[in-house]
Amino acid sequence: MNQLLPYQERYSVNRAGAAELIEANRNFTTETLIQPELERRSAVSRPRPPVLEFNVTGGRVGVYRTSADIPSEIWRRVLSGHSKDHRYYAISAETLAGQFDHAYLVMRDIVGARLAVQPVFLVKQDILDGLPARVHALFASPRRFFPSWLRMGMLVAGCSAGDGALDCRERWAVEMLIEALVAFARQSGVSVILLKDFPSLYRDDLKALNAHGYRRIPSMPGCVIDFNFRTFEEYRSKILGRNMRHKFNKIARMPPVSMQVVSDITPIATEIHALYMQTHQRSKMRFECLTPEFFTRIGQEMPECARFFLWRVDSRLAAFALCLVHDGTMHHLNIGFDYAVSLDQRLYYTTVKDLFEWCLAQGLKRYNTGQLNYHPKLHLRMKLSPLDLYSRHTSALINPLYKLALGFLQPVRHDPLIRQFPNATEL
Repeated sequence: MNQLLPYQERYSVNRAGAAELIEANRNFTTETLIQPELERRSAVSRPRPPVLEFNVTGGRVGVYRTSADIPSEIWRRVLSGHSKDHRYYAISAETLAGQFDHAYLVMRDIVGARLAVQPVFLVKQDILDGLPARVHALFASPRRFFPSWLRMGMLVAGCSAGDGALDCRERWAVEMLIEALVAFARQSGVSVILLKDFPSLYRDDLKALNAHGYRRIPSMPGCVIDFNFRTFEEYRSKILGRNMRHKFNKIARMPPVSMQVVSDITPIATEIHALYMQTHQRSKMRFECLTPEFFTRIGQEMPECARFFLWRVDSRLAAFALCLVHDGTMHHLNIGFDYAVSLDQRLYYTTVKDLFEWCLAQGLKRYNTGQLNYHPKLHLRMKLSPLDLYSRHTSALINPLYKLALGFLQPVRHDPLIRQFPNATEL
């Protein structure tokens, strides 16, 4: 199996995380930039047989290399009803192919009547990523003699460009997944199995992992705010503290920054990506590195929910935010700034104000943003949106020590800002 799905040395890049905002007393219009014909794939994709099949207790598992290999009648149903549905997973896998080796576990019960699909990927991960410099230096010191120390090949269940999800939460599917991950990890020759960034709503569904050697630890959480206010002015005056109110008062006295909302950014994908890379390079934690093609395809293939917010200063693109609007919630995925102008223009807080006002105008009920950048989110009165990691070592002998080490190596443990959030105990 190593020859079929060799994992790559990881090229880390960040995972979206900054917050966003809006500006008051403005008429917002949503438009679509000129959208060229979607380019057709060079060859018509046809379903192919799985590259690997094996039996598990509850049925049979097939491993597929790409989503195009899976019969379309199956693939179209995967993660239906989620903001990141099958299209988002396919886009992520195809545009990040140089960073991760993606695959799909198609699980059928013993009579073939029930079916579930779990996206996975293989990566070589430095488990010290995201730790404070002093802690990192302490644990990384053996690398002077053993360069691969604590760099482990991992089989990861979930999304390479966002939080994870289960296609099916029923007990039979979870039990098959647990067994399938172990079998596939052994076939792939990796050392660690990880379920990455699963929202806390899956805790009851995934509690069976505890009996199979996994340990749950908190991942870096997202943040969320419910729109229990009618206007941004009500939020500013009644919910925010004095210092934050003062920031927005300053913005109100500055010349307005124009904002545009589009669903397709194909003509400016390179500019969007350049802003993303500026923000990405400033992140203290990096995982995936998105590509211009990722942003282009999100707008083209998910037009009913993808929204790009564009801010311009002197007609020059100075900031952007990529969001998915789904089921009354805005999911803020990525953001980017031109730091040559963003600090003087206070663009971060301008984007927050504009995004909140747009959500309120659209009747949305909740705003969900990504990991990291917790200082402003704390003062914007957001709450944490817990995400969980479930992990185990494939060696039964090493796993007890590995689980013990996870308690010390989890980045959340070393971030004092997170503990200041009102619901930090939920992690």
